[in-house]
Parts: sequence; structure tokens; C-alpha cells
Amino acid sequence: MGATTRWDLAGRTPAVPPTVRVLVAIVSVQVGAALAKQLFAVAGTAGAVTLRLVLAATVLVLLWRPSIRANRGAIPVILAYGVVLGVMNLCFYAAIERIPLGIAVTVEFLGPLAVALGGSRRLLDALWALLAGAGVVLLANTGGDVSVVGLLLALAAGVCWAGYILLSAALGSRTEDGSGLALAAVVSGLLVAPFGIADAGAALLQPWVLAAGLGVALMSSVIPYSLELTALRTMPPRVFGVLMSLEPAVAALAGLVVLGEALRLPQWIAVGCVVVASAGATRYRRE
Repeated sequence: MGATTRWDLAGRTPAVPPTVRVLVAIVSVQVGAALAKQLFAVAGTAGAVTLRLVLAATVLVLLWRPSIRANRGAIPVILAYGVVLGVMNLCFYAAIERIPLGIAVTVEFLGPLAVALGGSRRLLDALWALLAGAGVVLLANTGGDVSVVGLLLALAAGVCWAGYILLSAALGSRTEDGSGLALAAVVSGLLVAPFGIADAGAALLQPWVLAAGLGVALMSSVIPYSLELTALRTMPPRVFGVLMSLEPAVAALAGLVVLGEALRLPQWIAVGCVVVASAGATRYRRE
């Protein structure tokens, strides 16, 4: 890179437009989830989650070198954030083991949508909620590769995602740079590690599994979480929410390209319903 390249975050992140950061984060996290699904046969779902979160926590700690003393006042938020992050990933990985990635993310996205619609009494927002509900009903009735257990696990992940969004704002206001995120990642890694060890045992230590897990950790956690955190510092929340509404569609495409999970037309329509509902609810939300 030339000498004129600008850097922010103490020289650790290239200063690229926040919109680009969010779009890269969306693609990264969904491709990472698709790659993680390929680890299930060797490491199991809990093992894959453990590799992702423990390795991500290691990278984030080395990158940000967080201090517990400096973040003492934010410890309750950091603990809550870490627990929600760990449970969300356990539920989500268990969901995509049973249902296609695109469908799981679509159902999971009801969490962020609920946050966007929370407390509203406008007719327009009720219409967005109905549109999203119609999409989920359509998914639940397409049969075939859609299991009820998988849908419920994705919904549980969505509840955690809603909590993650609410806690993200608190974490960003009480910590600096990525130090709070790094500490929360350590909490989530410690939380899921016993489940992963019980699920996969020594298989987690195979060199190629560790290498694959590191790739998943970078794509699913380190890159997207860091990009989203920095983007939110300069991007209006409404714009961020509209861009994040693309998650279900990108997940469906990642599932198709990486995993060969071809959705049927009714399932694509359902995905579209949730994407439009989320984008609409965020775009026209009252501040």
C-alpha cells in the first residue's frame, strides 16, 4: 500500500467506506457459516462453534490487547454479551445442521426485525410484521428439508441475536475500540469450550481441523464483528439496518454456491418476504 493510504483505529484498519465494510461483513459471515457446516462431520456442531469462538477470541485478544482493569466498569455488559454470543452460535449451528443455511438465517433474522419493530404501534410496521410472519409460515409449510426442530433452533438464535443487538450498543458506549469485543469473545469461547470438547474430543486438535476452524473464525467472527463495530461508529443505524437486511438473501446464495443447498421457489419467496419486511421496517422506522 502507498504512503497516502489512510488508516484508522490506531493504524489497525484501513479507512474504507462504512457501507463497504458492512457489505463485506455480510458476505464474510455467511460464507464462513457455510464453510463451518462442512466441519460438522468431523468436529460436530458444538465442536465447530468452539473452534470458531475460541480461535476468534485468540485473534481478537492478540489484535486489541484488552485490559480487564481498563474495562472494569463494563464487565457486566461484557459478560452478558459473551454469553449471548455463545448461546446464539450454539443454537444457530445446531439449526443449520438440520435445515438449509438460507432458511436458518431467514428465521433467525426475526430477532433483529423484532428489535426494529419493538414498541411501534404504526399500521405500516404492523404490515411489515405480517409480511415477515407470512414468510416464516411459508417456510414452515414447504416440507421436505425443513424440520420443526431446526426452525425452533433458528428462532432461538434469533432471540439471542436481538439481545446481541441491544447489548452491542451498550458495549460500544462503555468500551473503546475492540477491547470490549475481545473480552466478550473470551467469555463466549470459555462458555462453549466444554460442549465442543465433549462433542469432538481430540478431533479438534487435528492440524487441518484447526486450520479450517481458524478460517471459519476469521470469516465468521473476527472480520465481520470488527467491520460492523467500526462501521457503526460512523454510519447511521438506519442505513446499517437496511444493509443488514440483506443477510437472509446472502445466506441463501452462500448455501447454494458453497453447499449446493438449492431452495425451492416458495422458499425464495419466503426469504424475500423477510428481507423486504426488515428493510422496510428499518428504513421507515421512527427515531
